[in-house]
Amino acid sequence: NPISVYGVMWNGTFMNTTRFSWALRDLSSLLCIAIALAPAFKMRFWNIGGEGQVLIGGLVAALIMVYFGSSLPAPLLFAAMVIGSVLAGAIWAFVPAWFKSRWNTNETLFTLMLNYIALYLVSYLQAGPWRDEAANGFNKIARFDKNASLDKVFGVHFGWILMLVLVALVWVYLKRTKQGYEISVVGESQDTARYAGIHVKRVVLRTMFLSGAVAGLAGVCQVAGSDMTLSMGVAGGVGFTAIIV
Repeated sequence: NPISVYGVMWNGTFMNTTRFSWALRDLSSLLCIAIALAPAFKMRFWNIGGEGQVLIGGLVAALIMVYFGSSLPAPLLFAAMVIGSVLAGAIWAFVPAWFKSRWNTNETLFTLMLNYIALYLVSYLQAGPWRDEAANGFNKIARFDKNASLDKVFGVHFGWILMLVLVALVWVYLKRTKQGYEISVVGESQDTARYAGIHVKRVVLRTMFLSGAVAGLAGVCQVAGSDMTLSMGVAGGVGFTAIIV
């Protein structure tokens, strides 16, 4: 009975506070990465590297936590983690954009393969330099200090509120700014964009930098809000599911 099935889905998500908090947590991850991918996709640059951009953002957040977690006050630590993650994600996305603009490489394959480089960097740190000696032989990184955890709103880290703000900001950027208009024109036809005087390569590089920056923000929200550690499962396939979103 489909009505019974939907009833179970509704009750399982909205009639239990714990499960509702899980839904908000997953919503924030999916929404943030979807927002990150949207400008690139509107430009018809097929960024399939959301997974890697999230991972590299989380990796830099973890790096700052590992080396500065006990020495910096919470506000400074959080600011450093956010800035580091955003820049890391932006640079990770900028690389395939630069290759595309310089040598017309295939961005789908390039961004997809960068996911695995990010994944194995995390794997190396898990089993090597950052391995938790108290993990009884398991390859894992120790949990972050409470100093680095994001505050909670309705039982979920406040990243979900940040995501809702990002929805509005990116909508304004794409629909109401000159740069957003340029993205649309480049997506429709690069030849038309060039004829109109738009610097196509600059638009591609700028848009992918923005795309990676937002994905990096999702990484710090994941490691400091949900997982409180870095692992190979930080993105957990969300970077691909967000394409559908």
